[in-house]
Amino acid sequence: MTAGLLLLAVFLSACTGPAVHPFPPSRGAPTRSVYVVAQGWHAGIVFRRADIPAAVWPESGDFSGATYIEVGWGDEDYYRRAFTSGRLMKAAFWPTPSVLHIVGFDVPVETFFRSGEIIRLDLSVSGYEALSDFMHRSYARDATGNAVRLGPGIYRNSTFYLSRERYHLFNTCNVWTARALQSAGIPIGALLTFSTESLMSQLRPYGVVIRPGKAQWREELE
Repeated sequence: MTAGLLLLAVFLSACTGPAVHPFPPSRGAPTRSVYVVAQGWHAGIVFRRADIPAAVWPESGDFSGATYIEVGWGDEDYYRRAFTSGRLMKAAFWPTPSVLHIVGFDVPVETFFRSGEIIRLDLSVSGYEALSDFMHRSYARDATGNAVRLGPGIYRNSTFYLSRERYHLFNTCNVWTARALQSAGIPIGALLTFSTESLMSQLRPYGVVIRPGKAQWREELE
């Protein structure tokens, strides 16, 4: 992708608002909850697997025995291999292949993720389905239309899948997560969401903080 095309893509993404789904949901309306977990440089989205519409996100059936599934996204080399400054620079400044990292687990979210900020977001049913569809559309496909598996993930019961998107400076893991949540109707910005703190600070007014992050601990101590 040339620099001009990349800047055009960034401009267009900045002009695209969130999908039209009621948020916050109307009082008394049914809701579905997701959790956003900040882990260092990355943030992931956790779904209760039983709430996921199988017809909307059929690949979630790969984790049919799990109570929860967490989805993270990022540069393939940086995510799957050892950290090096060269890989970090390449991931930041050159469009590179990306992956989805999906893990299934059964314990409460705050037990599985023992550190990092956790925020619960209560979505409308249509917003939850739109977010599930965003996940479904994120997979790269082989010639038969199946999601491309790349092998075991970081945790037990986790898998890497090839993503159809490219990673670059303006489409980082936190930008991708913000775009995913925009699709559910949450009115946050994505373009400059380069850090987990910038993502979580936008989400706090719209959700329930299950576990505060380090920035909040410092604020409470001051």
